Amino acid sequence: MGVRDPVLTRSPLEPDEGRTGTRVFTGIIEELGEVVDLDRLADSARLTVRGRRVVADTRPGDSIAVDGCCLTVVDLEPDDGRCTVDVMAETLERTTLGTLRLGQRVNLERAVRADGRLGGHLVQGHIDGTGQIRRREHTPRWDLLEVAIPARLCRYVAEKGSIAVDGVSLTVVEVRDHPEPAFTVSLIPTTLALTTLGHKQPGDAVNLEVDVLAKYVERLLTTSRTPDAVPAVAAEGVRA
Repeated sequence: MGVRDPVLTRSPLEPDEGRTGTRVFTGIIEELGEVVDLDRLADSARLTVRGRRVVADTRPGDSIAVDGCCLTVVDLEPDDGRCTVDVMAETLERTTLGTLRLGQRVNLERAVRADGRLGGHLVQGHIDGTGQIRRREHTPRWDLLEVAIPARLCRYVAEKGSIAVDGVSLTVVEVRDHPEPAFTVSLIPTTLALTTLGHKQPGDAVNLEVDVLAKYVERLLTTSRTPDAVPAVAAEGVRA
């Protein structure tokens, strides 16, 4: 899990009227891009990455995920496979994008089409926090990564559940709350070869996005306990 061939899954673009609304991703990386320019401004940055396949049918205003961060394309150079995005100060501070270097590889994914395959899980491109790789274990068939996670996010992570690491949709193998909150994921050879996770080492920081469904469930359970919570049937005007 975590990569796909865009040639097989992308169809021609539809008219502009179908390109509005909430953007979502699936955590299935389409291409390894390269940082070719990074212009740091007073309160933001302008980032240019090269990714020929991703840029091929992208337009200004489209959304792409760069290492899991949802960003809006502001400029394109299709002949050179370049696209430029603006990165706000908060994103630079709260994600690994603030530490990007020229020549660095990044995971790229375009927002999924309504008729596309949901190969991973629903990923919004809204980073919840950063984690740090604590351990990497090589096996003949896959690699195991242990990632330290902020304590406030650990409650949203479940064994066999989904999590996005640098934009890659992964299944949680194990999760622990103590002594240090962390989770473990396994990386198959395809993921190792076609995403940046194949090169991550202990000490490296990664972007984390927990499963949004877990946050919705928590919100529903929390509001249902409040005294002024209105039952769903009452809100809809249904009578017994």
